[in-house]
Amino acid sequence: MTLVEPVLQALAFVTLGYFAVLNAIYLLFTGIAWREVARHRREREYAAVDEAFSSPLTPPISVLLPGYNEQAGIVESVRSLLALRYPQHEVIVVNDGSTDGTIERLRAAFDLVPVRKALRDGIQCAPVRATYASRRHPALWVLDKQNGGKADALNAGVNAARYPYVCAVDADAMLEEDALLHVAKPIMDDPELVAATGGIVRIANGCKIEHGRVTAVGLPKSRVATLQVVEYFRAFLVGRVGWSRIQSLLIISGAFGLFRRSLVEEVGGWATDTVGEDVELVVRLHRHLRERGEKYRIEFVPDPVCWTEAPEDLRTLSRQRRRWQRGLAETLWRHRALTANPRYRALGLVAFPYFLIFELLGPMIQLLGYPAVAAAVATGAVSFTFLAVFLATSVLLGVLLSAAALALEEFNFRRHRRGREVGRLLAYSVIENVGYRQLVDIWRTMGIVDVLRRKKGWGAMRRKGLGYASTGEAASGR
Repeated sequence: MTLVEPVLQALAFVTLGYFAVLNAIYLLFTGIAWREVARHRREREYAAVDEAFSSPLTPPISVLLPGYNEQAGIVESVRSLLALRYPQHEVIVVNDGSTDGTIERLRAAFDLVPVRKALRDGIQCAPVRATYASRRHPALWVLDKQNGGKADALNAGVNAARYPYVCAVDADAMLEEDALLHVAKPIMDDPELVAATGGIVRIANGCKIEHGRVTAVGLPKSRVATLQVVEYFRAFLVGRVGWSRIQSLLIISGAFGLFRRSLVEEVGGWATDTVGEDVELVVRLHRHLRERGEKYRIEFVPDPVCWTEAPEDLRTLSRQRRRWQRGLAETLWRHRALTANPRYRALGLVAFPYFLIFELLGPMIQLLGYPAVAAAVATGAVSFTFLAVFLATSVLLGVLLSAAALALEEFNFRRHRRGREVGRLLAYSVIENVGYRQLVDIWRTMGIVDVLRRKKGWGAMRRKGLGYASTGEAASGR
């Protein structure tokens, strides 16, 4: 036996162990998700949504909508937010120095007029050039500020917010009519304990959209976008339900998150020096509250739906995943003191090691592992029996977990009612594990390289806009 064979054998067994542990965690989370989502579904049948809508005790919410060069979809997004079924909420649109027609579209659609609005200065942000109110919608405000990035725009929105809770929503997203009521339900149940909540994000591509509402759910024509539908089911319905259950939820999607405003102000708002401002804020809130010894919860709620536009081309998707990986790396490094630290309980002992090993370093382990296993089999360092076990653990089990996430979605929420669409999603559950996931791993590894090269900025994100079916226009947004 040459020196190469023991090395290949060791790499092969390390890779097998990696996949075994990763999928064991996801099996555990899948079991937790089935139980938690079923319990949530039963509770929702008896939830007093109408009472919450009419109750004077339901907390008012300021909805923050930051936007940069969002002319294609900004009007539909704002209409969606204004039409939310909630007893008292305001919508604050923050135009972050757009160079396209974003502000002009808003002026024309909502009859905006310049006003003087009192802004707090609790969180530092780029200067606000002008503020506008709508003659048609008293609850709509628009801030026009110098460009500072998404996090800076959110901080400006917090400074302008009147209400005790702020809900951050992406400009390329739309909330369902009762989404705000449902995502605020944990806060209504225990306002002293719940610090933040987040809802599920679904892919709007392929859906019928009218007047800022998804009126018919469909699958995207794009194969790239359809793969993301399956991916989102597993990430949200399994991953985030599981982490929320063990009180270690690190990610509330930047597309739809609700926060206690006073806490956001206490920790200094969203960080402007990272592209992962959503995960970084949540980790900072965890750290702040645990270091103060306070009891709190940060929860994921599986049914308040936010619809978002997914990338339909590989180049845009690549930029998105590289940016996400950079944001994760920056957050884990910034808060590295939490890793394996018993002071932070499951957050430090479970969540941080998991995200470090399986989310940050995992793509590189997988990309090295596949050729290492192939070489080990070719050289006789491991047997074909080992190869069969490896494929079953890394690929077959991954397919089953994706299918289980799809079943969880269909059994509990039944958004895709046509059997043909469910069959297509099931087929994509296989494709997602054979080819697509490996491609994403390449992009995520490139994201780590971007971190090492100290790359900054978001990069161009090409979107058609959520109203593109009727407008036929395209836009480039941040």
